[in-house]
Amino acid sequence: MSHDAGGPDLAAVAALLADRTRATFCMALLDGRAWTAGELARAAGVAPPTATGHLNLLVEGGLLAEVRQGRHRYVRLADPRVAEVIENLAALGPRREDAPPRSLSAASRNRALARGRTCYDHLAGTVGVAITDAMAGRGLLDWGGGLRLTEDGAAWLDALGIALPGSSRRPAVRACLDWTERRPHLAGAVGAALCGHAFEAGWITRIGTTRAVALTDTGRSALHEHLGIAHLGIAHLGIEPLGIA
Repeated sequence: MSHDAGGPDLAAVAALLADRTRATFCMALLDGRAWTAGELARAAGVAPPTATGHLNLLVEGGLLAEVRQGRHRYVRLADPRVAEVIENLAALGPRREDAPPRSLSAASRNRALARGRTCYDHLAGTVGVAITDAMAGRGLLDWGGGLRLTEDGAAWLDALGIALPGSSRRPAVRACLDWTERRPHLAGAVGAALCGHAFEAGWITRIGTTRAVALTDTGRSALHEHLGIAHLGIAHLGIEPLGIA
């Protein structure tokens, strides 16, 4: 069997994500923030030197980017494409049903992430998929022949005051397979701009320090007004009584 010596080394990328600790790091970094090695070590339950070794491999492999601020070193996902690959792979992975949450707070956190969360810089979970479905249902997105933003969709964004980057190699819209809903949510420049607007307009708010988000009263009203979404109330997307640590 011949191999294309000049082609991309898919096996190298797969090997980086085949380790559970490194995979945990990448999932944590889907919140779009830059983390320190110590923070990621605590998230994965490993020693700081172990975390540093894994992070060096991820940076060298191009999946993470390093950010220096004074004496502090932070890492983040290299770009939106990496985030979308990780979310898509997570959606394909088997559910670990035999490993239930270790505490009530962990179960609450999992439910909150499933209802609404950020996937790097766009919205995911039940709320992200609902917005995507509603946009398609109103003709703002078109799935025929590949996902695209329609003229009505561009006008809708403009009416909301949502501006897209003038020049970018990033696709305007992209389907990202949601790992909890197992259906696509909206990514790309439009998904990022819509997520940013939702935060700025007070439609959503972060739950604690996680990437879970809760829909606010303002957000529920806005989604009903602008997209006709009427069934994402506090009981469905709000903060659980147990809270999120």
